[in-house]
Amino acid sequence: MKLMAFLLLFVSAFTFAQEKQAPAAPAFWNDITRFKKQDESNKPQSNAILFVGSSSFTKWTDVQTYFPEYPIINRGFGGSTLLDVIRYAYDVILPYQPKQVIIYCGENDVASGQKPSADEVVTRFKTLYGIIRQNLPNATIDFVSLKPSPSRTQYFNTMKDVNRQIAAFLKKQKKAHFINVFDAMLDANGKPMENIFLEDRLHMNAAGYAIWQKIMQPYLLK
Repeated sequence: MKLMAFLLLFVSAFTFAQEKQAPAAPAFWNDITRFKKQDESNKPQSNAILFVGSSSFTKWTDVQTYFPEYPIINRGFGGSTLLDVIRYAYDVILPYQPKQVIIYCGENDVASGQKPSADEVVTRFKTLYGIIRQNLPNATIDFVSLKPSPSRTQYFNTMKDVNRQIAAFLKKQKKAHFINVFDAMLDANGKPMENIFLEDRLHMNAAGYAIWQKIMQPYLLK
């Protein structure tokens, strides 16, 4: 009986240790899993336009109504940085074989606790660009400029530097464009328009997305 009790105690302790040591799922894995389940039940068409990046795309849930004549797949996952999009590029970009990839990401990088320099953020973008270009050599790759969120004015100098460097980089690439939304979201005094943002002063309302629609549509491929 003592031996049995000891064995039961050992097994219980081992099981607890295993459960305690089980690695946590990586950040945003639940979002990626949800995308995969969506794809299983409703397979997206290939040769579409893929939107990928952070919450400005995630919250654009009715993006298809803004661009009704274009086949769009939205794979933004909120809070993500360029490092996260790089990590999941083989899950949320490459499987769709899109004809065009439109990226909005980098704002969370700049505002993260790590406070990376503009050069570091640009390097991350170039890494993502390289992954996409190597695997989708015929795709058009576009980057939507970091936007002037009123809640993040303290980062504007870094954001402007990131935008400037990425614009210069993409200008030298084939089938690639920099889509500047930053300037159109400023008022006559050069300040962010408060009325195009939600109460958090970070995410946009319909008026903000209407500005994006007008600027982005000429870049979309038929």
